[in-house]
Amino acid sequence: MESCVFCQIAEGRLPADVLFEDDDVLVIRDIAPKAPVHLLVFPRKHLTSAVEVDDGSLWSKLMTVAVSTAKRMELVERGFRLVVNTGDEAGQTIPHLHVHLLAGRSFRWPPG
Repeated sequence: MESCVFCQIAEGRLPADVLFEDDDVLVIRDIAPKAPVHLLVFPRKHLTSAVEVDDGSLWSKLMTVAVSTAKRMELVERGFRLVVNTGDEAGQTIPHLHVHLLAGRSFRWPPG
């Protein structure tokens, strides 16, 4: 999608601090972090939200990459949070499916 910021990053048309990428998925640092560690894990393929995911293997890939990134960054011992916002009222601000990987501080439940 031409105007999608994540699609532009995936295509190399916008800069980003890319921590991981393969043929299917990228991991970047969030430019407006809500925690000391705030990464975004997203597919190269444009899907507006979780509602559009028909293939369970995509969820598997996103979660596998998110957890392997947390392990590689040694976040497992203290813990981390994975969040998927779907729709405006849930807090989704970029209309491209993405998983937030947050760590480095204590989190509350339910989130505020």
